[in-house]
Amino acid sequence: MILLGEDSASIMIKSFDSNECELISAEMANLPLMNLEQQTAVLREFTEMALQANASLGGSVEYTRGVLEKSVGLFKAAEIIGRVSTRRTSVATMQQIIDMEPLAIVNLIKEEQPQTIALVLSYLSAQKASEVLLSLPEHLNEQIVERLATLSATPIEVVETVGEVLSKKIGAKMSRGPNQSGGIKSAAEVLNAMGKARRQGILNKMDERTPELVRSIKMKMFTFDDLVILDKKSLMKILQGVDSSTLAMALSAANENLRAALLGSISKRASDTVLDEISNLGKVSLREIEQSQDTIIDIVRKLEAEEVISLDSAG
Repeated sequence: MILLGEDSASIMIKSFDSNECELISAEMANLPLMNLEQQTAVLREFTEMALQANASLGGSVEYTRGVLEKSVGLFKAAEIIGRVSTRRTSVATMQQIIDMEPLAIVNLIKEEQPQTIALVLSYLSAQKASEVLLSLPEHLNEQIVERLATLSATPIEVVETVGEVLSKKIGAKMSRGPNQSGGIKSAAEVLNAMGKARRQGILNKMDERTPELVRSIKMKMFTFDDLVILDKKSLMKILQGVDSSTLAMALSAANENLRAALLGSISKRASDTVLDEISNLGKVSLREIEQSQDTIIDIVRKLEAEEVISLDSAG
């Protein structure tokens, strides 16, 4: 563009989006001085490319996808192809992958980018996804879990294209359409399905980069309702650090079994105090209730980290 001059360059740069303009401008601004030989070589290469581009060649989705996959990866390529292609394939292309054994799935996706792997895992059961994850290179685990936790509803075009590309590696398509369930809850279920040591290792590595995301995942891994399956000794230790007003707020929307389990783990006097506070609460918001429940779960996680209690027995 520098060699073509300002007028021609200004016309050409209008064809690029803002991100491309920024990248090109940065290269132009930092381009060192070029001697005549270098300028001639650039112009010769550009001329050859221009002549090839001017030839009458038809494009294809397959060719375009191949180029994109090499440059931006399968997931991003699928997203772009999904927007520009008029072709549509059934989302059922994911079903054959779902029905495969974990090791076969690992072999199919192990060379893909974490985002693509996360998309595939979001269609698997928590147990199978956990097995697949544990069989993938360990250094990728936290990246995949992070992508899975932040995976929003994926456009059907992306799912179709990813499924089609992967299905071509394994053969015929199936007829049933699977459901996707990515997000914080999905990541939590996958982590819950693996051993404590490996789970903690993944979360610790993630915590160095995305502590808030790790906190959100942990909150979904053990919910307030799960307290009902803990033994009384553990509940007593947990509730020692909870004041009556917080417990009252947290229990105001709890079911009878959970309320009985928690109130049965404190003294009769403390239990009566909490019940009185619940009856005098008045109108409270769901957010207030959840904040109180989260406060208690924070205590649960702290005690588990300190090995004062164990959640493994709770499943």
